[in-house]
Amino acid sequence: MGIGVPFLDIILLALFAGFVIFKLRSVLGRRTGHERQRPDPFAEPPKSNDNGNIVRLPDRSAEADEAEGAEEPGSMAAGIMRIKLADERFDEREFLHGAKMAFAMIVEAFAKGDVDALKPLLSRELFGGFAAAIEGREKAGETQETTIVTVRSADIVEATLEDHQAKVTVEFVSEQVKVTRNADGEVTEGDPDRIDILTDIWTFARDIRSRDPNWALVATRVPED
Repeated sequence: MGIGVPFLDIILLALFAGFVIFKLRSVLGRRTGHERQRPDPFAEPPKSNDNGNIVRLPDRSAEADEAEGAEEPGSMAAGIMRIKLADERFDEREFLHGAKMAFAMIVEAFAKGDVDALKPLLSRELFGGFAAAIEGREKAGETQETTIVTVRSADIVEATLEDHQAKVTVEFVSEQVKVTRNADGEVTEGDPDRIDILTDIWTFARDIRSRDPNWALVATRVPED
């Protein structure tokens, strides 16, 4: 009997310990390998803009300049960062929104031959080329009809800053209906019943020292085959 009591105590203690472990596991759970990583309480909280969208604001300190050295000098990301550091108003999302609007306005104004609408949107050199093309079309008695069905995408592909001149190149992929008619109204190019998928690469420029926030189109091209 003297030996049986301690043995019974050990059994009771083992059962109690097992019960405690079972309760802890039911409360804390088991690791399955798919748990979300717990946030670091000492990490710096992310900054946000007025709209509540989390963004990383550029650091204009000397340390940021050293960190930028890790970027490839000619990369698009480095170009965008240089423009941001020089012009705190630049935001690529707002820029692309404006670029898409300008794209539609310029394409439609060129088709209509509206040089007055084109002039404030183009550089002096590019405006001369557009105006000459419109004049040649009018002399030939031709008319052009262009309808932008939709702009599928607009993506920045190049960005540079040289001598206070910021240049941003955008690749537009759009669906358009384009038709050219002769003086008799006959279709000489295009098809009014066909939607073409077109890719255009446009470069916009702006002097960041200017108070005028508007960008001007300075070059256009199409992708090389």
